[in-house]
Amino acid sequence: MPIWVQTALLLAASNVFMTFAWYGHLKNLSTSPWYIAAFISWGIALFEYLLQVPANRIGAQELNIAQLKIMQEVITLTVFVPFAFFYMQEPLKLDYLWAALCILGAVYFIFRA
Repeated sequence: MPIWVQTALLLAASNVFMTFAWYGHLKNLSTSPWYIAAFISWGIALFEYLLQVPANRIGAQELNIAQLKIMQEVITLTVFVPFAFFYMQEPLKLDYLWAALCILGAVYFIFRA
């Protein structure tokens, strides 16, 4: 499997954990004290790091750090929009499309030869 695919898959899985750690408590733990939410989020974030660190180490074999970062941002938006819509019941906004187009521009500039 190509290195960039391994990296993307690990980063995608990592991002699912990250998104739940950062935002899931707003739905599930909204009545709990903040420190309980922080502790639970920290526990979820551990799994994010267990995937993210190897992803970046694998990716660094062929990609530079800017390419890794932009790949992460593309994956973040790809994971966040369905999370916001399906899980958090947020309305789908045209702003997500504009954000995606801006990130697409970043992809172009970072990955061009």
